[in-house]
Amino acid sequence: MTSTTDVLFGVTTAATAGEVVFGAAIAIACMMIAVWAISLVMRDASIVDIAWGSGFVLVAWVSYWLSDGNSTRSLLLTVLTTIWGLRLAFYLAKRNLGHGEDFRYQSMRRKHGDRFAIVSLYTVFGLQGLLMFIVSLPIQLGQVREEPGFGIIGVLGVLVWGVGIYFEAVGDAQLARFKRNPANKGLIMDQGLWRYTRHPNYFGDSCVWWGLGLIAAESSLGIYGLIGPVVMTFLLVKVSGAAMLDRAMLKRKPGYENYVATTSGFIPRPPRR
Repeated sequence: MTSTTDVLFGVTTAATAGEVVFGAAIAIACMMIAVWAISLVMRDASIVDIAWGSGFVLVAWVSYWLSDGNSTRSLLLTVLTTIWGLRLAFYLAKRNLGHGEDFRYQSMRRKHGDRFAIVSLYTVFGLQGLLMFIVSLPIQLGQVREEPGFGIIGVLGVLVWGVGIYFEAVGDAQLARFKRNPANKGLIMDQGLWRYTRHPNYFGDSCVWWGLGLIAAESSLGIYGLIGPVVMTFLLVKVSGAAMLDRAMLKRKPGYENYVATTSGFIPRPPRR
């Protein structure tokens, strides 16, 4: 790698930071254009949701290949991102494929008509690509610097990531098992982890990214990557995650307001009486 300097995020860094960030941006752009093209053939923009987790895996490995930072930190960021991303991608593929296009994209398709193809390129695939780039900053920047080495903050990050992947994977599995039981038709899932938070999968997702952010933040440049978990948590709580799902459930699920009144909306805690 070169040793000339560049300016990134207002600080002087080695040119390798620019190379990693640029490489990640190009990888995301190419992937999203390819997925968009496939969606046109399938007439199903929902596949962007499956590509979401896979895209972070791509960014992690591109960054790993381009960077020359601390080997332990780089490998951890790459492997942990791969575990999270592939689990999410396979889960969504199993749940969504063969069930038609998501109602959100169907609504957009009706609204834009013949223009939906080009509109979806920037409002769906382009926007998610941009968010993917921002959220993945810790796995990009955390792999650039050699010093300091992997230490206690990194260990804490791995533990937080572990809590997150547990809540996300177990929460998804519990919900899937609940839905498979015909006796639960029309009922609200309030068992297992769902007894302590209405959105254990979203809480777990947030923890995963705070864990990766802490691992990256052990390096001076990786601190700037903390913008990733901040943005991800904001999206999960206020935009496309818990807030959106709660609004939808309140409209179509009788009794959901009682679940809202007794159960935490995000951070797990004992249910209120």
